[in-house]
Amino acid sequence: MEKTTVLITGCSSGIGLALAARLASDAAQRFKGKGVTLCPCAGTAAGLGRWARVSPGTRGASSWRVPGRVRPSWGAQPRRRCPVATLSPAVFATMRDLAKGERLRERLGSCRADALEVLQLDVTDPRSLAEAARRLQGQRLDVLVCNAGVGLMGPLETCSEQAMKSVFDVNLFGAVRTIQAFLPAMKRRRAGRIVISGSVGGLQGVPFNAVYCASKFAVEGLCESLAIVLQPFNIHVTLVECGPVNTSFLANLQRPDPEGAELQGLDAETRGLYGRYLRHCQSLFREAAQDVEEVVQVFLEALCSPRPPLRCVTTQRFAPLARLRLDSPDGSDFLRAMSTFVFGGDQA
Repeated sequence: MEKTTVLITGCSSGIGLALAARLASDAAQRFKGKGVTLCPCAGTAAGLGRWARVSPGTRGASSWRVPGRVRPSWGAQPRRRCPVATLSPAVFATMRDLAKGERLRERLGSCRADALEVLQLDVTDPRSLAEAARRLQGQRLDVLVCNAGVGLMGPLETCSEQAMKSVFDVNLFGAVRTIQAFLPAMKRRRAGRIVISGSVGGLQGVPFNAVYCASKFAVEGLCESLAIVLQPFNIHVTLVECGPVNTSFLANLQRPDPEGAELQGLDAETRGLYGRYLRHCQSLFREAAQDVEEVVQVFLEALCSPRPPLRCVTTQRFAPLARLRLDSPDGSDFLRAMSTFVFGGDQA
């Protein structure tokens, strides 16, 4: 069976970590490594992010090299030119900070060594993207998963320009840069899939998430436009629209403390609404947040579908609001419904 090669951004935690682990340990081995290629840097600091196999007949029997632990059967010796070959991995799990990769390695445990390679990739850094693209030169990339993302919550008056730029730099321009880096090879091959981590916040405005929603709305437009142009190249674009998920995303996003100094200059009414929204958010995550494995299953279906959709949602909980937004001619019905959903219909 033909194997599928996947590159995923944002794998240090959450959906990215779980998806990388799921693909690398796939029982059907659809994402197993393909063949043996020369390793230019095994045995060096640059090569510690992958599992490598010493070729039989070089200087001893085969042995596996695990990240951070080199164990050739003849004892470690310096080499002028690396005589090591690697089984080309099928899952490239990327993250900005490689120090956070230990969680992924622990999650994998005794997973097949030829399945996964951890790469450093910062979607805000063009040089980092260029280096990752060079690592994949000569290999066929079947699926690109743009998963890296950050959040920003709070009254708009409290959002600094730097924080707003950071959200767009990761969520929108990070996705654009990543696609630009790998799209030319897919076009030349006239085949490929691009899967984007979307959000219900890209389908409807959510109170006190104005900047985050703006970045995700922009991603929706990006993907819709791109999907049309890429059809003749047999390249499919899919948005996986996620709702609340039990990950560290909510804990890690930037947001002002409701009792902190950032809100002291705000009017009392806005402070009160923000406090009510935070209570709604906590309740929503407690009652409706999905397990990350449930969300990963939707990604997996998008990766393997013979006819990938433009959009697939991980939960139907917000479908009535999404439909109302489209069906309400002037938007007033949606505004009332969202206000009722979040604030109980009373903002007084």
